[in-house]
Amino acid sequence: MLCHLIARCILTKSEGGLQVEVIYIDTDYHFDMLRLVTILEHRLLQDTEETVKQCLGRFFLVHCNSSVQLLLTLYSLENMFCSHPSLCLLIIDSISAFYWIDRNNGVETFAKARNKLLKEYQLVLFASTQALMQKPPNDGGEGHSRSVKQNSCSVGYKPYLCKLWQQVAAHRVLFSKEQRNNEQIYSIMSFHLKTRNGVKRYFRIAESGVQFL
Repeated sequence: MLCHLIARCILTKSEGGLQVEVIYIDTDYHFDMLRLVTILEHRLLQDTEETVKQCLGRFFLVHCNSSVQLLLTLYSLENMFCSHPSLCLLIIDSISAFYWIDRNNGVETFAKARNKLLKEYQLVLFASTQALMQKPPNDGGEGHSRSVKQNSCSVGYKPYLCKLWQQVAAHRVLFSKEQRNNEQIYSIMSFHLKTRNGVKRYFRIAESGVQFL
């Protein structure tokens, strides 16, 4: 899903994208650049090497292998945002990578650095967490949009990050997958943490993008 989100952002407007820049901080070392290139090639009307390079020129990938390196990266990003006004999206995958090791040290400092970037540069932040201590959803709903309440939307979900991390989130998005008629079907449950209202949708993932059912 993050690859499709990135592709939507870095594609030109003429190709149906937003034509903005994205920075992706990979703390789990599992980002697949080839997968992103494949998605771009399937979405481009004219699949040329030069066009793909232009799109990838709006994508910045950073690897961090410790919480200290992640904190230093956030501090150094301020200069980058000043020189790249079209840099609108920050993705951290995942914020839980170093949580269990450093949960008692540096969390407040990290939260302040993150909040400063979001506030001063009006960024959109997508941050993923590992699926720990979760129960599989037990929902046999059909593939259509429906409103849900937070208590039903978050069944089986137990947030384990500290309150400083939880407070920065405006929306919580939960993904799950299931087999339906020998086909892999995904579901997304998204809800606003203040209004406590949300929506659930089913979709499949193709090379051309996400197809909602």
